[in-house]
Amino acid sequence: MKKIRTILIGTHNDGKFKELSYLLPKNLKKISPKKLRIKSPAETGKSFLANSKLKASYFYKNSGIPSISDDSGLSISCLKGRPGIYSARWAKKYGSFKNAMKKIIFMVNKKNYKKKLKNTKATFICSLAVRLSKKKIVSSIGKIEGNISNKILGKKGFGYDPIFVPKSHEITFGQMQKKKKILIDHRFIAYRKLKKKINIF
Repeated sequence: MKKIRTILIGTHNDGKFKELSYLLPKNLKKISPKKLRIKSPAETGKSFLANSKLKASYFYKNSGIPSISDDSGLSISCLKGRPGIYSARWAKKYGSFKNAMKKIIFMVNKKNYKKKLKNTKATFICSLAVRLSKKKIVSSIGKIEGNISNKILGKKGFGYDPIFVPKSHEITFGQMQKKKKILIDHRFIAYRKLKKKINIF
């Protein structure tokens, strides 16, 4: 398939838009749905994969431009995988990501109360989908393991980054330098897999 010159990054989340823009080739023209005044679709999928495909297809249909969309979230072991696909909706439910992070720390501490072996394991998951044409859509999933910190740490990144400590590291995504975080996180892992499947970038 021939290389594309323009792509719509299907998200209204400024943090995601910046990360995906950084990962995509510099010579690729990146367009935001905000610029085209395209609203976000309802995320009715039951998985990250379903939602990323749904969004990529929606933005392609409404713009006619090849579209890449991300659906990602935080899955916490002791909370039985929550908030998972509802990660963004938890932030809305509790008024902000900061409030949602406080709630998560409280819930994790409650689950581990009086336990000798604390279970703070968590996984950041990202599904990326690219709708290239009416018939062609390609997707991939990236995951990174880590733990939930007992405090909100750092002001870098976005979303739940300040409470996630990736495996083999001692600081949260929120404390990491932007370029370092972008090149190890779940979105990068998903993007790297996606590039192996298609040669359009």
